[in-house]
Amino acid sequence: MADPDRIIRLKTVLARTGLSRSTLYRKIREGSFPPQVRISTHGAGWRESSINHWIADPVGYRPEGLS
Repeated sequence: MADPDRIIRLKTVLARTGLSRSTLYRKIREGSFPPQVRISTHGAGWRESSINHWIADPVGYRPEGLS
């Protein structure tokens, strides 16, 4: 059985991608980085699988469902 998709927080995403906070949020606005997932009223994170998908091909990244 595959592991469930974990939600990872900003600090982990920045460490894994090597992006700065401002670059990460700019890329989200441009659609070239996975958007956050709401996990509570004031909290959000990213699906680990989405971050892994971006890391595998940062230049060719397209949101899931778009080609």
